[in-house]
Amino acid sequence: MSRPRGKPAAAVHYRIEPTELHAHLFTVTLTVARPARAQRFALPVWIPGSYLVREFSQHLQHLQARQGNQPVALKQLDKHRWQADCAAGEALELRYEIYAFDASVRTAWLDTTRGFFNATSTCLRVLGQEDAPHTLEIARGNAPADWSVATGLAPQRVDEQGWGTHRAAHYDELADCPVTLGRFFSAEFTAGGVPHRFVVTGLGGWVDTERLIEDTRRICETQIAFWHGDGAPPFDRYVFMLHASGDGYGGLEHRNSTALICQRSDLPARRTGDAKPAALKATDGYTTLLGLISHEYFHTWNVKRLRPAEFARYDYDRENHTTLLWFFEGLTSYYDDLFLRRAGLIDDATYLQLVAKNVNQVQQTPGRHVQSVAQASFDAWTKYYRVGENTPNATVSYYTKGSLVALALDLTLRQEGTGSLDAVMRALWQRCEAGPMREADLRKVLRQIGGRSFDGELDAWVHTTGDLPLEPLLQALGAKVQHEPAPLAQQLGLRVGETGGAIQVKTVLRGGAGEAAGLAAGDEWLGVEFAPARRGGAPEAWRVQRLDDVRALRGTRDKLVALVSRDRQLLRLPLGWPDEQKTLRLTVGDAARLGAWLVGDSAPAQTAGRRGTTS
Repeated sequence: MSRPRGKPAAAVHYRIEPTELHAHLFTVTLTVARPARAQRFALPVWIPGSYLVREFSQHLQHLQARQGNQPVALKQLDKHRWQADCAAGEALELRYEIYAFDASVRTAWLDTTRGFFNATSTCLRVLGQEDAPHTLEIARGNAPADWSVATGLAPQRVDEQGWGTHRAAHYDELADCPVTLGRFFSAEFTAGGVPHRFVVTGLGGWVDTERLIEDTRRICETQIAFWHGDGAPPFDRYVFMLHASGDGYGGLEHRNSTALICQRSDLPARRTGDAKPAALKATDGYTTLLGLISHEYFHTWNVKRLRPAEFARYDYDRENHTTLLWFFEGLTSYYDDLFLRRAGLIDDATYLQLVAKNVNQVQQTPGRHVQSVAQASFDAWTKYYRVGENTPNATVSYYTKGSLVALALDLTLRQEGTGSLDAVMRALWQRCEAGPMREADLRKVLRQIGGRSFDGELDAWVHTTGDLPLEPLLQALGAKVQHEPAPLAQQLGLRVGETGGAIQVKTVLRGGAGEAAGLAAGDEWLGVEFAPARRGGAPEAWRVQRLDDVRALRGTRDKLVALVSRDRQLLRLPLGWPDEQKTLRLTVGDAARLGAWLVGDSAPAQTAGRRGTTS
């Protein structure tokens, strides 16, 4: 361990460098200018925005401490806290390594192609000094010479590639600004008068980056106008950090940046021979990516600033429970695709298809009758991120059903002619002064905007397990509601995979034909058997590899025997064919009424916000 290198740049200073790319190791040096006697340190156990205790300390190793020329003993207090046997007032240095091989947006990654980290999984908190100024020095270490750095942190002393020292007002700001390293595509644009940067690692040369940047700019401009009219957003810079991978997907919001992962195949392709191709209809994958970008950007307001009262100050040591994730994630999920329509990136028909997809997803989840979205919000820490074969039977997504609650509120307000959810969101922003919010605030603003109490709707839609009255509301606002046969898996009450020449049962849904037959998660459905066509004849048995095989072989017969393998034992399970089930299909009915909803309301001038800081 080296000696402290003079006076640190701030009360708390971190130096992070990629040292062992093949071993996926960052080296972190933490210098505390004026430690307390017996100073304590802790690494967070979770990262805000991803509600699961992830035990980041499992990846911390070789922790050592030194004060002056002398080593300092360290005592581990529990799974994520340590105490240094140090004197007060004299600079204290800690040095350790972080193993970085998690390809998600939540922790850290390092290999020969790129690096990425969040402070919550790499930077020990100096307990008692969390509100002091922090600096982060991103050192080149053993990174290739052509790597660059991108982060939402304010630069203090950096070179042209971004290496050097960045500052944060406190630990919360440091924790909310991830860092990406590597060879990346980088482009800049302005939205709402604020500079935005978009960097992409893992990019292929065939990608239409001009389209990606322009579409993102339109999303940002539309959202800023939604919240602030002609005013400026509450940040002075913003960074999108996207990693394009073979099969990844995900995003995590931050105060002035977001970390994103997408499949390379979802990126827009440049047409051969066209330097500037004409606008093309977005593929489903690209629409999904744009929806993700829209979702995380909307979080800049809804959860990062307008936030649950329980998140007024994050507690990094334990779960932070709230019953309002249905609002902060659900309403964000409602607006993410809606802003694609309002930005002109998809048409009315495509938007209605996305709405129908969400409605059908909830309707196909038996857990909606077990768990309310308020309960789902509170249980996120133990249920949402711990997916198992029974998850659809016991839980409901606060993202998806929350988005439908938002839809129902918006359409009800519009149908009654008293306002809109747009107006509610802007009023909440003003009422809570971009700070803690409680459900009581939402109830008061709904009464203010809607001219009546919405307590009955919130009690029924948020705190009970009943279904939402969506079809009449959609029809009233110009959508044409139709029904069509559900996919066969849904008809049978199953979720399956069709690989390896057999049907793999993943989930058996509550109350379905599959459950009645005795099918179980993990079964391998090998074949079907039918009763003899004539008395005294032999049963008719067939091998199946896909559910479509079952449908084709069944014909008009209403009973069959499923031949399955469970724990290498062959079973014969009588399966009664269910009555036909339907799914929702939405198309454009009354374009004028539909347009009044989808175009949205303009933000009045008096709601325009002032440009804030990122601290």
